[in-house]
Amino acid sequence: MLTDIEIARNTKMLPIGEIADRLGILPEELEPYGRYKAKISDAFIRRAASRPDGKLILVTAINPTPAGEGKTTTTVGLGMAMEKIGKKAVIALREPSLGPVFGLKGGAAGGGHAQVLPMEDINLHFTGDFHAITAANNLLCAMIDNHIQQGNALDIDPRRILFGRVTDTNDRALRNTVVGLGKPTDGVPREEHFMITVASEVMAILCLAEDLSDLKRRLGSILVAYTRAGAPVYARDLQADGAMTVLLKDALLPNLVQTTENTPAIIHGGPFANIAHGCNSIRATRLARKLADYAITEAGFGADLGAEKFFDIKCRMAGLDPAAVVLVATVRALKYNGGISKDALAGEDVAAVERGGANLEAHIENLKKFGVPVVVAVNRFHTDTKAELEAVRQICTRSGARCAMSEVFARGGAGGTELAHAVVEACEEPSHFAPIYGDDLSIREKIERIATEIYGARGVQFESGALKSMQQIADLDPAYERFPVCMAKTQYSLSDDPTKLGRPRDFDITVREVRLSAGAGFIVALTGAILTMPGLPRDPAACRIDIDPAGNITGLF
Repeated sequence: MLTDIEIARNTKMLPIGEIADRLGILPEELEPYGRYKAKISDAFIRRAASRPDGKLILVTAINPTPAGEGKTTTTVGLGMAMEKIGKKAVIALREPSLGPVFGLKGGAAGGGHAQVLPMEDINLHFTGDFHAITAANNLLCAMIDNHIQQGNALDIDPRRILFGRVTDTNDRALRNTVVGLGKPTDGVPREEHFMITVASEVMAILCLAEDLSDLKRRLGSILVAYTRAGAPVYARDLQADGAMTVLLKDALLPNLVQTTENTPAIIHGGPFANIAHGCNSIRATRLARKLADYAITEAGFGADLGAEKFFDIKCRMAGLDPAAVVLVATVRALKYNGGISKDALAGEDVAAVERGGANLEAHIENLKKFGVPVVVAVNRFHTDTKAELEAVRQICTRSGARCAMSEVFARGGAGGTELAHAVVEACEEPSHFAPIYGDDLSIREKIERIATEIYGARGVQFESGALKSMQQIADLDPAYERFPVCMAKTQYSLSDDPTKLGRPRDFDITVREVRLSAGAGFIVALTGAILTMPGLPRDPAACRIDIDPAGNITGLF
């Protein structure tokens, strides 16, 4: 079979104006970035606001494994399959980060015959949104250090600066560093801690902002430091919010592209789900609902992270009411969760599927707690046997979830019609969506609710620094305690230990740090050994990415 990039290059794309025309977007309401991608203007977003809402479908997955689950591939393929069965669908995805593209995981534009295009552009610089976010973030950092250098009128304590610089590549050497070294004119020396751009509060703010005014308000509300007297310092105190908003003006507009079968796709924003809230922008999701009968979106990593944050953070803030959720699983991933090594997954092992099925059962149970109908999409591989697939069906039946096979990687939309029909049926069922915790619970109680109800933990151990931070946040403003919680946790396990596969039991979650993201409107709880700046693996994908003299890129996946 051809590689992803070869399939993408051999696909005939339509000019982006034709895709827009199908959605009723006028030429003057589109801002093209070349022939095949464009930004959708605020004028159209306002004009579309009066249209009825289509049904919202979330695609999530079991805990990721080295075998791969194909969540984005399934999302793209489902959108194409909906059109195959006569339904109008629009896909709403996150933008890929350069960290995974050049690291271990690869890109996030789907795969095989279920991709969003132009794949190279989407996986690389795209329309420059992430560069704008990086620039806005680092402008604020520069203004903090400049304020201190120029006399420090706010009396900022250099030891209590909370807001750090970012870059959108995996660079572990920047996790802990020192800035301001050199001559007195080079700044005040202090510790600095870089994060990857997709973990930044500015990224979360862009994805949660309603419009330009809300974006500026949220940027101004970023808590950046404390004074020596212990008073909070916000970005607006440094008069940084206006300039940051200017840098993000174009990035706030959703991006329009297409799939390998010319289905419209809106791609906008891209916070990681293991260290951020893991969902594309509210503006993109709302717009997708206005443009189609079915809006299909995804949330990052497993349902314990991405789906929980989609429901408890994004839907809460945006007033979204999902009609159904698709849970992606593979026979290979279940066998891996059942104790089979990666190099032995091709052989039939029904017992391992059943053992690993405990992970699938846990996610089905968790998703049903939110009151939304669940469909399990089994992303088929050629090594799957009838007995193994039947074992998965039985697990789904026992758990009270629909189960449908998906072959969109190999066959495009035609390989997803069984799944599309199952999702349409699920969307006809009543949805009784509700978050799993209320606003009135304390920060600690919200963390404990997520840990016990979603992860299956016995309890939560809070380190002293986390306890102190929670109290400080509550003392700063009682309104902050009403914020939802964004858990930073390993994606590989329901626990905070990546080695505990399947459905671990009798474990505690350890919360070592709690941070306030006042602009984003949520509290971040860091668990276990989770890092906000990943590192490159021993053999990074960057070593295999190349370009020929004609400009043809190879190695992207």
